[in-house]
Amino acid sequence: MTTTHDAKDGAVHIERQPDHIQSDMYEKPEVEAPVAEYVEGSIEEKRLVRKIDIHLLPMLWIMYVLNYLDRTNIGNAKVGADHGGFEGDWNLSSADYSLILSIFFVGYLLWEVPSNMMLARSKPSIFLPTIMFIWGAMSIGAKGMHSLGGMVAFRFVLGLVEAGFFPGVMLLMSCWYKPHELSKRIALFYTASLVAGAFGGLLSFGIMDGLEGKGNTRGWQWLFIIEGLITVVVACAAFFVLPNYPTTTKWLSEDEKRLATARLLAVQREGAEEEPHMGHWMAFKLACKDPKTWVFVLIYNLFNMVGTISYFFPTLLGSMGYKGNMRQLMTVPIYVVALIISVTLGFVADKTRQKAYVVAGGATLATISFIIVAAVPNNQVKYAFLCFGGGGVWTCVPVFLSWMVTMFDGREKRAVCIALINGFGNTASIYGSFFWPKHTAPKYIMGFSLTTAFSGVALITVLAAKYFFGDKGVARTS
Repeated sequence: MTTTHDAKDGAVHIERQPDHIQSDMYEKPEVEAPVAEYVEGSIEEKRLVRKIDIHLLPMLWIMYVLNYLDRTNIGNAKVGADHGGFEGDWNLSSADYSLILSIFFVGYLLWEVPSNMMLARSKPSIFLPTIMFIWGAMSIGAKGMHSLGGMVAFRFVLGLVEAGFFPGVMLLMSCWYKPHELSKRIALFYTASLVAGAFGGLLSFGIMDGLEGKGNTRGWQWLFIIEGLITVVVACAAFFVLPNYPTTTKWLSEDEKRLATARLLAVQREGAEEEPHMGHWMAFKLACKDPKTWVFVLIYNLFNMVGTISYFFPTLLGSMGYKGNMRQLMTVPIYVVALIISVTLGFVADKTRQKAYVVAGGATLATISFIIVAAVPNNQVKYAFLCFGGGGVWTCVPVFLSWMVTMFDGREKRAVCIALINGFGNTASIYGSFFWPKHTAPKYIMGFSLTTAFSGVALITVLAAKYFFGDKGVARTS
């Protein structure tokens, strides 16, 4: 970028957008007129950020609710045949069900990087709704599944399709917000998974119990069909609602486009020089050579492993004396507490601009809480600290993601890094599900020991990453 300074009024004239900004927008921006020097925290900037929030976050939040429901409804669809589930239909063994769960993440990992490479060369307003429409249509097609093989194939392809959604959202948000604005917004975005987790079971129960056998269709098939229909409708709306990038968005005025660009350029000037436009292979090689990629892969894998405890909340609550539907209902406060803690600390992370330390704080809370749950015999105390432990875990993940997406220069390299971190990080969901075997009930010492250990290692690794890499992707030199 070249700039000229008017000695008379002090204005900074942007004559040409730099390569990385033009690359990000993929259309020649209409930002040629003089623009006043950028001043952080101005009334105009605050008004712009509010406008971005209103146009971007609600749709992404709704899309993620449906994404999370679609990914996790398999557990609700499995329940016994007398409740409309497929487990009894196909006489599944525990190994069969483990295959259905894990095959999703195989497809997810395989297509994570290629999917984000495609997003880096396409428009988010088309790419994200398209993959959402596809997975919704696939879910509607569940009516045609009549065997274990069909379900395994369905879950594998579903993993391929959904692989690009979450990292694609992270990439899109990183192109709209400054680093210190991301934590609270990703925390708010991540509440979609908590809301889906809290109420997904109740929704599934209502659909499966109310529609079982109607239209010669099983309850679990109705669950997939109805959630798929909702997903398709929202995907169609998203085509018209989601923006692309600041300089090519119609609901921004020309002055707002200039300001949106200038504030991102100001952040770039404070940090490392952005890398020029590059090809897929070069971006992949640079991502793999960057040690930050693999450190963050490790951290995210550890946090996701700790997070697999959520799959077993009803089981753990059963060991605390809760029976029947109360095991499902008592999971709701866990997610509510987690939502409050994660959003609050997300705001703290942005206010203090110390994301790594907030992540470390969340890991510390989770570690201490799970030790207490395992060690204390009182069920009320166990339940309380299970809530706090969940709050610690779900603080770590969104704040970590908001930290991670700002650590890599160059949009195409950043896209690959996000995909690698998200893909390999989610492999924890494969092996983490084996840490809570039935024979370790009722204390589940094995599961809590491993969860505590992984959380502690994550804490140490986060502090090490903070020391060597800082909070803006610039390596420590002293």
